[in-house]
Amino acid sequence: MEILFEDSNIIVCVKPVGIISQSDSGGGESMISLLQAQTGAEIFPLHRLDRETGGVMVYAKTKAAAAKLSRDIAERRLCKEYLAMIHGVPEKYEDTLCDLLFKDSRKNKSYVVSRERKGVKQAKLLYYLKDKKQIGGEWYSLVEIKLFTGRTHQIRVQFSHRKIPLAGDKKYGARDNFSELGLWSYKLEFAHPETHEILSFISPPQNIISQHFFKEL
Repeated sequence: MEILFEDSNIIVCVKPVGIISQSDSGGGESMISLLQAQTGAEIFPLHRLDRETGGVMVYAKTKAAAAKLSRDIAERRLCKEYLAMIHGVPEKYEDTLCDLLFKDSRKNKSYVVSRERKGVKQAKLLYYLKDKKQIGGEWYSLVEIKLFTGRTHQIRVQFSHRKIPLAGDKKYGARDNFSELGLWSYKLEFAHPETHEILSFISPPQNIISQHFFKEL
């Protein structure tokens, strides 16, 4: 496991693609079990990444640190930025996407809906177009994304709703031959739970994004 930072309060690491962020009812290997085995410390989850998504994550090593960082996440003081490889080219170089999302727990899938009702939550993100290129005769774009909310599959469903799904995202309408999801947790910035120092970490993509865009990242 690649560790970017560790002290007695927190551990910042790079989650590999294919590993779940925390244990579920199915058991098996998770970031929690791997980090506990590697560090010998108790690990407390703070946020999630989909199994198919890799990149930088932070975990707490004490209950006090977990409580402080959980409050910061709830109050949106933890900055999360992603890189995504999407089909096509978005209409605007820069845009804020705001939608109402409903999660169908039985299908583990989210949908954009038109009105508020029980179970519907607001979703908001800001993206910047960083590059575009043709791959196999089709246009793809690389976008940098700042999340303001953390809904299930938020990035995936918001771009899919606009007919520019993420590369490799068969669940949300991508029709390509990529075996990986074109999404990476690129940057985390937050205040240390004890010292209050602002910490910033970057994890260069280690998936299809690095193969097709910005190899220098």
